[in-house]
Amino acid sequence: MPWKGEKDPYKIWLSEIILQQTRVEQGLDYYTKFITAFPTLHQLAKAPEEQVFKLWEGLGYYTRCKNLIATAKNISKNLGGKFPVTYEHILELKGIGPYTAAAISSFAYNLPHAVVDGNVYRVLARYFGVSTAIDSIEGKKYFTVLANELLDKKLPGEYNQSLMDFGATICKPQIPLCSRCLLKKNCEAFLNNTTSLYPVKEKTIIKKPRWLYYVVAEYKGSVYVRKRGQKDTWENLYEFILSEQKEAVSSSVILSQFFHNGETKKPPYIIEHISAIYKQQLTHQTIYGQFIKILLTNTIALDGYEKIKSDSLEMLPFPKFISNYIKDKSVSLNLF
Repeated sequence: MPWKGEKDPYKIWLSEIILQQTRVEQGLDYYTKFITAFPTLHQLAKAPEEQVFKLWEGLGYYTRCKNLIATAKNISKNLGGKFPVTYEHILELKGIGPYTAAAISSFAYNLPHAVVDGNVYRVLARYFGVSTAIDSIEGKKYFTVLANELLDKKLPGEYNQSLMDFGATICKPQIPLCSRCLLKKNCEAFLNNTTSLYPVKEKTIIKKPRWLYYVVAEYKGSVYVRKRGQKDTWENLYEFILSEQKEAVSSSVILSQFFHNGETKKPPYIIEHISAIYKQQLTHQTIYGQFIKILLTNTIALDGYEKIKSDSLEMLPFPKFISNYIKDKSVSLNLF
């Protein structure tokens, strides 16, 4: 991975933010795009926010992107473009917690702070047979203290990276390679045949279902969209006309919410296409949705929505849920 052995705190920070809640294989492409578009922190700070969000599109957890922009502007404007050089000052930056602060301080400045990620939790829990839940307050404190006690104070960056790599390649979540492990002779989980039981978690995530229906309303080559507001699930991203429901409903129910014409009056639209059901898994929710493409016979006024030229849609940042639809339609039906 290009960030391994990296000493530039900007690039380390960028990689760590991208890799939060993201698989390395997916994060690599985004890291490459960001470094290409913004080689320096100053360039990221000066970039239009919509450009940054567009590059982030599809990566999810958009609060990360919002914090990325805020922190870049803060460092560029208030710190002379120089990243803080101590763990405590790095921790003060927006969007940076103990894990990311430890990663930046140890990798960039070789400071003695243990990086405790999912791989490290798993290795330590199995090796020492720790049954304390890693997602509990007690567990987080215990593993942080343990990791710092074990840390090689002379080579903290190299030690942290090695332990993380060990967890990713040998002490894997599923089917760990115990036969190749150099630590198995003293590993409690291996000796007791309990590797599958570690690490222990106390919380079970219950995914809440959501039904999102989007009306893609086109009039003379323009489509109605809006930018989602603050403190919203997809803040700063765009969407089509939205109706959220508690369960699956028909397209006629959705359209009737926006167009009230009575039974005898002809509706001001023609239904051109109704998509299949789209599905997206998020950490705490499962999103189901459908797109209803209509051609308007007259322009309409909807609070919060504006008309955008259809050929400009690809320039706007959308949630992955919607961008997948746009890509599908542009390829199969040439609607946009």
